[in-house]
Amino acid sequence: MSHSKLFLVSGGSGGIGSAVCDALADRGHRPMVGYYQNRERADLIARRTGGYSVLLDMTSPESILSACQTIASMKENLAGVVLAGSPPPILTPFAKMSQQDLAQQFQVNVLGPQLLLADLVRNCFRKVKSGTIVGVLTKAMGDGIGTASSGMGGYVIGKYGLKGLLAVLAADYPWLRVRAVSPGYTETQMLNVFDDRFLELQRAQIKFSTPAEIAAIITEAIFDHERGVL
Repeated sequence: MSHSKLFLVSGGSGGIGSAVCDALADRGHRPMVGYYQNRERADLIARRTGGYSVLLDMTSPESILSACQTIASMKENLAGVVLAGSPPPILTPFAKMSQQDLAQQFQVNVLGPQLLLADLVRNCFRKVKSGTIVGVLTKAMGDGIGTASSGMGGYVIGKYGLKGLLAVLAADYPWLRVRAVSPGYTETQMLNVFDDRFLELQRAQIKFSTPAEIAAIITEAIFDHERGVL
């Protein structure tokens, strides 16, 4: 196995994010657990995985740039970023979506990640002409016009914004490896926004994923080049 590498995981104290940190540690790598509010949990994950915790509030440019400064000062070069943080969906039809909900989703999924990645490209990735970025999208986006999940409003729009961000990032920096994964229903606290009866009906039709299963898909996306897969 290659030597230990450093990876930033935004939303690292959440369900999928913490599972990604564990999966990275299982491969011998160090996660930087990016957290917004739950410092205690982030510190616990960092200790468990041999990594680090860092405050990373995607709604605050000051927090983002401070985290970038911390990362750039590390002795280990940053090998990649997993964008796993996102506000939960607010369930409402299109005509009743609030501007506040849409703005929050756009801030956390697009504006915050753009500022974060722009700084990391300049100060970490460009000097070694290498790096891997994985964005966590959602199956709720569907596969085209008319196929998105109904009633998930700003969440789906925000994830389409993240998809566009990743596409532009890959186009402008072809030496970066940019990937995206699109989980379906996953057993995390984000499911709390749904009615129990709705979840029961969904579980009767499809298998919900565990955070560990999604983390395995994400780590495969990070390390697929080690097997010669592009």
